[in-house]
Amino acid sequence: MGIAGRLAQRFINTPLTALLALVALLLGIFALTVTPKEEEPQINVTMANVMIALPGADAHEVEHLVAGPAEQVLARVRGMDHVYSVSTPGMAVLTLQYKVGVSRNDALIRLWDTLQSHRDWLPPGVHASEPLVKPMGIDDVPVLALTLSSSDSSLGAFDLERVAHSLEMALKRVPGTREVSTIGGPGDILRIDMDPDALRAHQLSALQIAQVLQSANVAVRAGSTVRDNTQVSIVSSDFLRTVEDVQNLVVGMTDNKPVYLSEVAHVTRGPDQPHHYVWTGTRQGEQPAVTVAVTKIAGANAVDVANHLLSTVQGLKNTLIPPHVTLTVTRNYGQTAQAKASKLIEKLIFATTSVIILVFFSLGRRESMIVGAAVLLTLAVTLFASWAVGFTLNRVSLFALIFSIGILVDDAIVVVENIHRHRRLSTGPMVSWIPAAVDEVGGPTILATLTVIAALLPMAFVSGLMGPYMSPIPINASMGMLLSLAIAFTITPYLALRWLLGDHGHTDPVAHPPIFNRVLRPFLHPELGRRNRHRLYAGLVILIIASCSLVGFKAVILKMLPFDNKSEFQVVVDLPHDSPVEKTSALLHALGRVVARVPEVTNYQAYAGTASPINFNGLVRQYYNRTQPWQGDLQVNLVDQHERHRSSHAIAQALIPQLSPLADRFGARLKVVEVPPGPPVLSPLVAEIYGPDDAGRRQLAAAVSRIFAHTQDIVSLDDTQPADPPIEIAHIDQARAASLNIDRDEAVQTLTLGLSGMDIGILHTDNNRYAVPIHLGLPAADNARLDATMALTVTNHRGQPISLSDLVQWHSGIDDPWIYHKDLLPLSEVMADVSGKTDSPLYAMFAMRHAIHALAVPHGLRLGEYFTHQPHDTLRQYALKWDGEWQITYETFRDMGLAYGVGMILIYLLVVAQFGSYMVPLVIMMPIPLTVIGILPGHALLGDQFTATSMIGMIALAGIIVRNSILLVDFINIQLADGKILEDAVVEAAATRARPIILTALAAMIGAGFILDDPIFNGLSISLIFGILVSTILTLVVIPVLYYALLHRQEVRT
Repeated sequence: MGIAGRLAQRFINTPLTALLALVALLLGIFALTVTPKEEEPQINVTMANVMIALPGADAHEVEHLVAGPAEQVLARVRGMDHVYSVSTPGMAVLTLQYKVGVSRNDALIRLWDTLQSHRDWLPPGVHASEPLVKPMGIDDVPVLALTLSSSDSSLGAFDLERVAHSLEMALKRVPGTREVSTIGGPGDILRIDMDPDALRAHQLSALQIAQVLQSANVAVRAGSTVRDNTQVSIVSSDFLRTVEDVQNLVVGMTDNKPVYLSEVAHVTRGPDQPHHYVWTGTRQGEQPAVTVAVTKIAGANAVDVANHLLSTVQGLKNTLIPPHVTLTVTRNYGQTAQAKASKLIEKLIFATTSVIILVFFSLGRRESMIVGAAVLLTLAVTLFASWAVGFTLNRVSLFALIFSIGILVDDAIVVVENIHRHRRLSTGPMVSWIPAAVDEVGGPTILATLTVIAALLPMAFVSGLMGPYMSPIPINASMGMLLSLAIAFTITPYLALRWLLGDHGHTDPVAHPPIFNRVLRPFLHPELGRRNRHRLYAGLVILIIASCSLVGFKAVILKMLPFDNKSEFQVVVDLPHDSPVEKTSALLHALGRVVARVPEVTNYQAYAGTASPINFNGLVRQYYNRTQPWQGDLQVNLVDQHERHRSSHAIAQALIPQLSPLADRFGARLKVVEVPPGPPVLSPLVAEIYGPDDAGRRQLAAAVSRIFAHTQDIVSLDDTQPADPPIEIAHIDQARAASLNIDRDEAVQTLTLGLSGMDIGILHTDNNRYAVPIHLGLPAADNARLDATMALTVTNHRGQPISLSDLVQWHSGIDDPWIYHKDLLPLSEVMADVSGKTDSPLYAMFAMRHAIHALAVPHGLRLGEYFTHQPHDTLRQYALKWDGEWQITYETFRDMGLAYGVGMILIYLLVVAQFGSYMVPLVIMMPIPLTVIGILPGHALLGDQFTATSMIGMIALAGIIVRNSILLVDFINIQLADGKILEDAVVEAAATRARPIILTALAAMIGAGFILDDPIFNGLSISLIFGILVSTILTLVVIPVLYYALLHRQEVRT
């Protein structure tokens, strides 16, 4: 007796089995209770921005002196995937993207160690700032966003900001929260608006005012003294604490009389001049707003954190939140995670119940109870194992369980069905023949389980973002298969002995359906069988070729992942770089009015000149850096998907033609950005342009951009080459300054102070959560003119005031273009999205290749095209590298293809080890290519795209179908060992094993059917349903025929 029979014999009649079942059930309940719930898998995607300032330098100087050397230093950090840099006038911003899976702590330690151990990487004499490091990761994505607004016109953004700041500390006290921040609001500031005429009348300069303010706002502990045998500390306290303190500062003397600051400047405290705008809008109108965003710590339950936060907020109404302030929940990933988890757990229950009902009608009431108990226990221990491995309850891990229902029940069905069959044939005590019945199918069941695991498990090693994102599927399914095998051999016999005890069998022979005789005999005929078999093989080959041709004829569209149906999307705009924030705000107002008319839109939030709360997509695309005045976006919130007929993708696509004309009117680039269903990319369609010089790259990128614009279905065109904004260059006449004894540096500081102002220090108040800066400058109305600045004076070494107008000469010019690098190579990028019926970027990409190859390349060089890696030589050629969704599609399907191949090899080795033959495994694995006959026509029939999840289903099918082949071949061998002739053994095997094969196939199809309506995993469902349907039918014919042909040939030879 084999291991399966011995396990059944050991556990069939021991009280320990019942205790093990109880423990398994309790472990499942425990896991369901403690496992954190999240909507999406939490992937370690660590990024860091390193900012280094080089004041006054142009972009090319920043590139050569700062960005380039920094890239070389930081590229050596272990675990680094990509190093990006942007060189702008006076600033270099490097973005470090670590490989997926590198933890935040490890990444930052390595980065900090590299920066500190290579502090000499900057050339001597380069006065660059110390690197400022800002790390970002998945934990920086807010799980909750609360928008504060008010219909009271007397309340503006400044008042709402104060309310939001008062909430921050209360929300931060909630367990599990990580960071609480406020987006929007002008900020509290003390402004000192100088009067140039008054300064000139009192012979004071702007820099003198600044120096007085700085020296007056200092407090130190001067020392201590002993008084009455007690040591007393002496503190020099001259902090500026009130507006009156600032107004009463003595800034100079005129005619031996003090000149107070209030005589030469206007001092006020209140909201700052707006540098950004935030508001919320509905069909009823728009209101100023601020948004409070809350992130959670790693491993915390998003549902619990969000619920606790909302409960806290409810308790703060009418206290910290005034009655006339409206609080709107504009993001709640805890709620979406709970809804998704509840829906999927409900589907899991329905799928399990459906399988039990299937067994009930096929085998009987008691058998269905045994199978149901086995499935329940398997799910329980699988949930516990998933928690132990570190997975959360998210859409992918729960889909893995639903998808696994069909294969987790296989072992129990095969064992119970064989016990059911033996019960009809055996007359002895059940305790004696149940282990034998288990042992009869034990070998092939173990082998079949291992083949499914061999097909699935290699998928856990897919690289990039897709691997960790989808890893719960192969890992949870593989663990579940092993656990279901253990339960089938231990608890299932125990339950069969007790629950089938009163239902006696009989010795009547089991009648097999005659259909197998009629179908199989023509292929086994001694004279005509060979010809019929060749016709069968030819027909199958034709069907496989015809199925694959569906891809070539675009009847089946290839795409990385389909669009999801979320309750949010963004409208992102980029205006010309010389646009003020007011122009950005005007465009967003116009776009908001169009968006508000969409019936499915509940509200939207507009962010002009500041970043909105990021999601996972925004993390990868670095939307948190969108703080320039020409940048803005609308965060659009929809009603729940159950309350609308259109998907979020359909709504977003319908808005593009309505919004684009408005953006064109402002000269803006507009993108409608949906939440991606899986790992995000910079843009769906990206062309990276490399070459030996900036001008040639820009020229070639402009030509590629024109090809993008004229290609069908391409929308949301963007690039890294905005129009160069005009600038005015203030040139200090050094000869004139020297003749007047003027320090050039003081003249530059005065010019900066007049045009931009200067934060001198902070107002030391006792009741402010955030510092109140003291800002010295000119009145806001004068900031747009140069006259007031030119009227400011600089005091020379003899104490004489000299106007800036006597020192500064003005010239018009063009600002430096930003310079982009990726992995140490300069590049330009052209980006776009794809809309229309064929919304896969792959087809648009290949449609443009002919036009791109026909381009006139600068300097007569050749244009290289690269799909998988950067060009190695960018000095003797220009090159175009395709990126975006293509890159992640290539990496995912490449790795999945390798996983598929590894799975095939492992299955082959397992079957060789079991049957001791090199040819038998080839027969057993023959149905694997037959799955294509079901998978591709199934996608074409339902009009769905073949996606990465479809590929996962195709890989899983390899193991599932091989299980059926193993059962058939093993039973044929048993029949031959019992002395039956080959033809009868083949027909008998097909007839006998048809029921468990069909039952397990139906169970898998039922499990897959419950995920058919999911926009992401329906590809997996289609692959399983149609693949199993077609391949199971063909397996019951093809495997017996092939195995007969193999054995018949061997008989003839011997």
